[in-house]
Amino acid sequence: MKILAATDFSTRSYRALRQAGLLARPDTQLHVLHVVDDDQPADLIDIERRESHRILREQIDSIPELRDVDARPRVVEGDPFDGILRASDEVKPDLIVMGTHRKQLLRDIFLGTTIERVIRKGSVPVLMVNNEAQKTYNHVVAPVDMSDASANALRVGISTGLIDERGATLLHAFWAPAKSKLRLAGSDQTSIDSYVADERQRTADEMSAFLAANGLSDTKWSVQLREGEATQVIAEMVAQTHPDLLVMGTHGRSGLLKALIGSVTEQVLRSVSVDILAVPPQR
Repeated sequence: MKILAATDFSTRSYRALRQAGLLARPDTQLHVLHVVDDDQPADLIDIERRESHRILREQIDSIPELRDVDARPRVVEGDPFDGILRASDEVKPDLIVMGTHRKQLLRDIFLGTTIERVIRKGSVPVLMVNNEAQKTYNHVVAPVDMSDASANALRVGISTGLIDERGATLLHAFWAPAKSKLRLAGSDQTSIDSYVADERQRTADEMSAFLAANGLSDTKWSVQLREGEATQVIAEMVAQTHPDLLVMGTHGRSGLLKALIGSVTEQVLRSVSVDILAVPPQR
């Protein structure tokens, strides 16, 4: 297994390095990456490269979680987003681990934070570390829409060990499309509740078929089917159950309209404070 852990030497990146160390297996190669800004004079770039390599080595030697790990310092030049993707192309990791990044207002509206851009443009699963490092994730929630992207996210969660033998909670948001029409037609609450219950059962049957079709039935899952809009349902689940980790598939997207609207995953990235594994589509 190969892990690429990106750091800007901040506290949030320090947490990410510790988490990467805890995820490492005996055969894991952990590449610890720092990107040097290349928009400065060449002599300053050279000085910063040498200093960054020294700091990386000191961090690797001082972080307890990295002491028995095959950790390799790596320094590249460029924009953080571009540098991380270029390093990923070279290392070909199974997982990228990053800490959360500060929002930069107008710049982020158009470009997104570094981590969001890596998730959108990259082909490698990204673990975004929001909280203190932990040996295992005890309460994992995986929002699924029963798409190929969701199935791939669950497989990656299992293969990386982020979803272990205890399984995870699968969360699906469903709509009861005729509910408002029934209310307008004057239907009583019992009839409306019965209709919603039927929609919930239909969704449960679809979930069972989805898991079977993707070879995921043998894993221990707890299924939560909640009526409502996806982002709101996820936010409510996080607030109520306080999971350690969210596992989410992302969808490839292009064009200005989609960039401005944003995906459900990206909205969640900006709004919750749990660790998130964001898994891109298989390419």
